[in-house]
Amino acid sequence: MSANEIRNIYCIGRNYRLHALELGNEVPEEPLVFTKPTHAVVPMAGNIVGLPGNMGEVHFELEIVLRIGRAYERDIDTELCIDAMALGLDLTLRDVQSKLKAKGQPWLAAKGFKGSAPLGEWFAYPGAAALAGSEFVLMHNGEEAQRGNPADMLFNVSELIMYVGEHYGLGVGDIIYTGTPAGVAALHDGDQLQAVWAGTTVGSCSVKLV
Repeated sequence: MSANEIRNIYCIGRNYRLHALELGNEVPEEPLVFTKPTHAVVPMAGNIVGLPGNMGEVHFELEIVLRIGRAYERDIDTELCIDAMALGLDLTLRDVQSKLKAKGQPWLAAKGFKGSAPLGEWFAYPGAAALAGSEFVLMHNGEEAQRGNPADMLFNVSELIMYVGEHYGLGVGDIIYTGTPAGVAALHDGDQLQAVWAGTTVGSCSVKLV
C-alpha cells in the first residue's frame, strides 16, 4: 500500500503506561485517539526525512502500525480486519504540543505536520499471540533508544480495532498507529534511525531539520 492508498490514519496516545508517565500525563481509562492527515506519511526506506527545525523539539515515537484489509463490523473477529503491519514513527513537535495542551486546543499542529508519519515496509501480521511475544526496537544513531513489547499495551490490538471501529468507523485502507513505549527524545539534524522488528530492520531513515 502506497501513501496515496491510505485512507484514514488513526493514532493512539498514551497506550504504554511508562510513556504516559514519562511525559507527566494521566494514564487513560479508554483509548485516546487522534488523527494525522495522509500527507504526514513518508517512506522509511533509507531516505532523508525533512522535518521542521524552527518550531522547537521534534521527538521520535516508534510504534506498531496496523493496516486494515477488511472493514470493521460489530462482532467480527478483529484478527480478520488486519492484513499487514509495519513499524512507523509518530513524530511530535513536543514544544508545540505542550502549548496546545496548556490551552486545551487540538494537537494537529504538533502531530499532523508534513512528514510526521514515516512508515516502514509492510510485512505479515503474525496474529495476536505471536505479536504479544515479540519486541520492537528503535535504534538512534546506532544505540537503542526505545524497546517495546505489545504485551505491555494498555489497550491491545483487538480492543483498539473495536474502539476505533465503533466510534469512528474502520475500513479498507485505514491504518492505526498503536502507541509508543517509553524512551522518546528529541531528534537532531543528521540523526540516523532504524526500526527493528524481531531482530530485523524493517525501516530506516535519516533526519534533516529544515
